[in-house]
This record gives sequence, C-alpha cells and structure tokens, in this order.
Amino acid sequence: MTVSANAPPLVVHIIFALGTGGLENGLINIINRCPPERYRHAIICLTRSEEFSARITAPGVEVIELHKKPGHDPGMYWRLWRTLRRLRPAIVHTRNLAALETHALGILLTGCKRVHGEHGRDISDLDGSNRKYQLLRRMLNPLIHRFIAVSRDLSDWLVTSVGISPDKVVQIYNGVAQDSFTPQISEAADRGQVAEAVRVAVPGMPEGFCDAPQCRVVGTVGRLAAVKDQKTLLVALAKIFRDSPQRRDTLRCILVGDGPERSALQKLLVELGLQSCVWMAGDRDDIPELLACMDVFVLPSLGEGISNTVLEAMATGLPVVATRVGGNPELVEHGVNGLLVPVGDAAALAEALQGLADDPVKCKQMGNAAVQRIQRDFDWERTVYSYLQVYDKLLERTCFPESMERT
Repeated sequence: MTVSANAPPLVVHIIFALGTGGLENGLINIINRCPPERYRHAIICLTRSEEFSARITAPGVEVIELHKKPGHDPGMYWRLWRTLRRLRPAIVHTRNLAALETHALGILLTGCKRVHGEHGRDISDLDGSNRKYQLLRRMLNPLIHRFIAVSRDLSDWLVTSVGISPDKVVQIYNGVAQDSFTPQISEAADRGQVAEAVRVAVPGMPEGFCDAPQCRVVGTVGRLAAVKDQKTLLVALAKIFRDSPQRRDTLRCILVGDGPERSALQKLLVELGLQSCVWMAGDRDDIPELLACMDVFVLPSLGEGISNTVLEAMATGLPVVATRVGGNPELVEHGVNGLLVPVGDAAALAEALQGLADDPVKCKQMGNAAVQRIQRDFDWERTVYSYLQVYDKLLERTCFPESMERT
C-alpha cells in the first residue's frame, strides 16, 4: 500500500494478542478516538487476533498476526522485523511484559521512537519483584524513550524498583465511555427498581434467576484467569450461604467473561452447590446492561493495574468491593464509593458483600459517589489527549488541532 508523503505519522502497537481484556479495550478506544489526521495506527499481534478486533472503527487500521509459537520462537522476530521494515512506523508502542523484549529490534530501527506501556502484572510476578523481569526492563531501558503506566502504583514501581528515570515515566489513567453507562443509573430515583427492570430484558439469563422478591445481585466482569481470582468470590458466596441459609433465596451472582479458568470455576460451582445462585454469562457485548443488572460490583483480583471494569461499574452507579492491590485503591475509596478487602480473603469478601447486600441505602450513596468520581476524573478524551501528547513530544510536533487542546 502506497502512503502519501503528507500522511500522518504511523504508530505501530505491539501486543501479545488482540482478545477480550482491559489492555485491549483501552488500546482500541485510543485508536478509535484518535483524530485520523493526527496519527495513523497499526496493531501487531505476536500471536493472534480474535473477534475483539471487530470493535475497531477507525479507518485504515491494519491488524497483523505473527502466530508466535509457545516458548522461544526466533522466526517470530524475523517476521516482526520484516513487518516493521514494511510499515516504517514513526513510533512503536509495546504493552506489558509479553511484548517488551521486541524493543531489542530498536537497534535496527533508526529514527523510530519507542514507547512501552505497563498495564498490570502477570500472575507469575504479582508484586513486580521478579529479578529476571526487572533485569530485562533495565537492559532495554536505553532503547525505550518513554514508559507509560496506567496507575500511580505502576509508575512508582518503575521508578523505585526497576530504576527507570522519572523523566521517562508518564502516568495516564484509562478513561470510560460515560454515556454508555451513567444514563441508566444516575438519574434513577431507585437503583434497585432499575436493576430489577433491566434484568427482565437481558438475554440468556436463566429463567427465574432473579425472580425472588427483593433479590440482590453481585457480579464481576473480567477474563476467567487465575489473576482475577473469581474462585475466592465463589468461596465467599458459599460462606454467606452457610452462615445465613435464607440468603440462598435472595442473593445471586453473575460472572461475565471467559478464559482458561472456566472449567475449574464450573467444577467449583458444583462442589460448592452454587449452580442455582451463580450465572456464568460468558463473553458478552452487552456489558452496560449486565452491569445495570447488578447491585454490587466485585473485583477479587490478585493484582491489577487500573481496572476498566471497575471504572465502568462506577460509571453505572455501583458500589465496588475490590481487593487492596495495584491501582484499585486509586479508584475505590474505602467507605466512600466502595470497600477494599485483603487479597484472597474469602471471609472478608463475604462480610463486605453481605453488608452491602443488606443495605440498599448505603449502596445508593456509594454508587452516587462513584458516578461523581468518574464524571470528575475519568473520560476518554482526556486519556487520548495525554497519549497524543506523549507521541507529539517524542516526534517534536507542535501543531495541535484545536479540538484536542486542553487547558
């Protein structure tokens, strides 16, 4: 494909795979919302692209799959080099550990600026202390012009633990599409009535799942992976029902998402006797409607950067119960818009869920506080502007369209 000499600079985003996830959702939102006259974009997936790529609406975005084999795959680097040489990007932007080592090719990409994003840690390195991974970041640091962290927690870790110069680290929060969530809840006089009405229209919900009078629904949205620890949520529910058997008739849980832990979670449901109380909804495109079904949002993760689903739940007007890890305390102010609990503590999680499920007034107060926080601090326009500022400064571009200017 021939590119005009006057075409905007090309940013090539390198990620492990383009599937359902917070990192991928953020990437697609940035690309879709970037003014096309400002930058062009391409995505290189080291492995594969899935149906999630259909959410790209920006024109002319090429998505390339390199089909990396498990483990060490030297052929993948050759394919990546040929692709980058064909695309001739102005900026290469990698995300997370899986794509970090591709910056080694930066030695051969003269004139190209290089950015690396930290969006959260892997299950194998939840506290970021793995010496091998820290050494890799330090070795590649001279080849990387900017690090972008999605939370203050990750930003501080890059500086204090990894040893990256503060001048090279930029912290940018994700945004949330507020119009997709807040209208359903923020203007409602009775949060419970809204949730009850929405449940009737949600496709796939098991018949009679929420038919009990004053039914309360807790739920979570996320990839079914070990790091998300939906297992502890199920154990917490089982404890609630053991301690208060009558709640089995009025408390329900929705697990939205799919992933490698699905079979294990389904088996645990049977072992705990929760089949009638928990709906595993799978991957869904109607997240706003599913969030609107809930009374309390839960994030039991072992580690987090900044959770897109927490932001979306807050925008919906839900109180959030989250583990006190990573960027969660930057979003959830304990006792104000939700509750924070220790990691892996099913008893503490059960107590928090039970307390909110029993107190609709507190849920509404926390939900209103959550909406106010989202409206004040999080929107995609601000996020996209911040990313474009990083790109502009690296390329020494000084002409910014008025539509993207901020004071």
